Amino acid sequence: MTTLSEGARASAAGPPAERPGKVLVRGLAASPGLASGAVRVLDSPGEGARLRPGEILVTGRTAPDWVPIMRRAAAIVTDAGGMTSHAAIVSRELGIPCIVGTREATRV
Repeated sequence: MTTLSEGARASAAGPPAERPGKVLVRGLAASPGLASGAVRVLDSPGEGARLRPGEILVTGRTAPDWVPIMRRAAAIVTDAGGMTSHAAIVSRELGIPCIVGTREATRV
């Protein structure tokens, strides 16, 4: 997963990908960064124990009760939200890459 701020370009820094990636979803890059890992789709914070450290959290949206779970994620992807959504703000504070407003990430 790569998130870039508007107008930013990807750099060649870091190890090259083993194989070219395929775009699965698009949304707003709410917090820039690069992450890779297993994807874990969660419907509620009650399922949070299923998210292992370093996995990518995919969910419909987040709220304050998601924060302990979000801290373990390598990246966050949500179906809903914008630049001022909970997921966007918290991920920027935590320095975690985040894409919001995909509309379909939980169903891909």
